[in-house]
Amino acid sequence: MKEIIVPGPGCKRCAATAEMVQAAAERLGVPVHIEKVTDYAAIAGYGIAATRGLVIDGQVVHAGGLPKPEDVASWLARA
Repeated sequence: MKEIIVPGPGCKRCAATAEMVQAAAERLGVPVHIEKVTDYAAIAGYGIAATRGLVIDGQVVHAGGLPKPEDVASWLARA
């Protein structure tokens, strides 16, 4: 199971990022656990200065704005 963290202020774009990840995971058949992190100290701990972010299995794969759906699918498909 892939551990997904969506660091951000908890806005609509954060929710859209989480939904994008969930939809891509379902299409790919990849089990995921998604957690939204809104605490700015925790977000900074990931080294993310510009939110929205995306962390997959402890690795920051995106920061600043919405990721592209095809990028999300690519990140999830990696072993």
